[in-house]
Amino acid sequence: MKEKFTKGMARNIYYGGSVFFLLLFIGLTVDTVKRLPETDNRVELTDVVARGKLVWEHNNCVGCHTLLGEGAYFAPELGNVYERFGNNTEAIKAFIKSRPVNGIPGRRSMPQFNLTEEDLEAVAHFLKYANGIKTHNWPPNKQG
Repeated sequence: MKEKFTKGMARNIYYGGSVFFLLLFIGLTVDTVKRLPETDNRVELTDVVARGKLVWEHNNCVGCHTLLGEGAYFAPELGNVYERFGNNTEAIKAFIKSRPVNGIPGRRSMPQFNLTEEDLEAVAHFLKYANGIKTHNWPPNKQG
């Protein structure tokens, strides 16, 4: 038996598919909202961390580095830099202060931003905060 594909059938498929995907979208949204408390950061968001984020943005660090996979891939990922530096904000501050390392021609190096002690402290605490975000094993290797 040969049946013709009618406008009514096409309309039913369109509306049925739209309702199905709308319900799927709502279901996935509800599931995501329920899971948000599981992904909360283990480090408290403080004024120092917020200031570190502002310093990060002002100096365009994301122009060279990635943070949790977002940004440029010119320099290392910094999502786990706090862990790589031995869970020590002083080590991060010392590293930033020691830039640039000259002497190797053709090698890219981080510029000296001449940050104040308060800015260095804030950036170090911001990177500590970023390290505490549950990222489901991102970056995939410890080196970033």
